[in-house]
Amino acid sequence: MNITIVGAGRAGSSFALALSRAGHRVDLVHHDDAIALDDARVVLLCVPDGEVAATAAGLAPSASRVVAHVAGSVTLAALAGHPRVASLHPLVPLPTAERGASRLVGATYCVAGDPVAAQLVASLGGRTLTLADGQRALYHATAAVAANHLVVLMAQVRDLAEAAGLDLDDFLPLARLALEDVADLGPTAALTGPASRGDVATIDAHLAAMPASQRATYVALARAAFDVAERQRVRTPA
Repeated sequence: MNITIVGAGRAGSSFALALSRAGHRVDLVHHDDAIALDDARVVLLCVPDGEVAATAAGLAPSASRVVAHVAGSVTLAALAGHPRVASLHPLVPLPTAERGASRLVGATYCVAGDPVAAQLVASLGGRTLTLADGQRALYHATAAVAANHLVVLMAQVRDLAEAAGLDLDDFLPLARLALEDVADLGPTAALTGPASRGDVATIDAHLAAMPASQRATYVALARAAFDVAERQRVRTPA
């Protein structure tokens, strides 16, 4: 399939590599460059969510071409004016082109619109799910929490570790095991630590020991942990 990818950032470069390796003919262009569509069957917009509509509006409509985007929070309404439209959002982080390309193979994608989106996913060996437009913002928020917020949490672990004279690598095995427990047991049963025991004194000691700049995040997450712990107690009464 002939595909023009608009946007040469991490997402666009990842898709370009993955789709090329899957046998498609791919032309990757920067979104600020002149876009020559030629015989492209699909134009895949890998631009920031807020630029999808404007970028699509600058493309000439054609009944022989599908205009698609990869934005998780954006509906097909952003592609209005084009007779054939689609979207495919991958549920994998794409930090670099090479790492992203390997992750796109076999990934789960949220798809909508023209069947060509599902065809592209199938060519990458992926799995598809579909959502109503009203679900997309919450779906994308969930994806942001699952990936982006987890990374930010690990940044806090790094900062606290360094304040204690240690290193992030000392705590990564602990984080990996906790995620394994979530996968195997679910988050409620996987919760351990002071909040799971109602141990406020230990949490207060943590707050006293840590840099002031880290306390607000810790308090917010400790409160959330108390909520999860309460669900745990409700599900497993004495």
